[in-house]
Amino acid sequence: MRTVDLSPLYRSFIGFDHLASLMDAAARTDKQPSFPPYNIEALDKDKYRITMAVAGFSDNELTIESENNTLKVAGIKADKSEADERKFIHQGIAQRNFERKFQLGDHVKVLGADLANGLLSIDLQREIPEALKPRKIEIGSGNLLQGK
Repeated sequence: MRTVDLSPLYRSFIGFDHLASLMDAAARTDKQPSFPPYNIEALDKDKYRITMAVAGFSDNELTIESENNTLKVAGIKADKSEADERKFIHQGIAQRNFERKFQLGDHVKVLGADLANGLLSIDLQREIPEALKPRKIEIGSGNLLQGK
């Protein structure tokens, strides 16, 4: 794998520190585990859904946290004593703890989550503030020279 030196960008672009740190994080070789499998869907222009396969987890064993453009989903199996009593011939359904993190774009908010049939669905929406939306400027609406 090739490594990319981003130091020339740091000299040239001012105010893009967040973008550079995201690129550095993506280039890191720290890979997240592949468990649990997930899908990311675009439902609409500014609406998204993350669906994770969390078979064997109940809603009280799952935690979802959103902080600083990072969405963290964790699953912690509560009762190990019941699993110790059971003797599996084959155990294909993973019941291990997990933590998965997703980087969210600016102004992306978590709307809610739902657990049904072993699938955890997390709905997201990008809400751009009015101040950042494009606005139409009327011609002749401003006068720079007030005294003349």
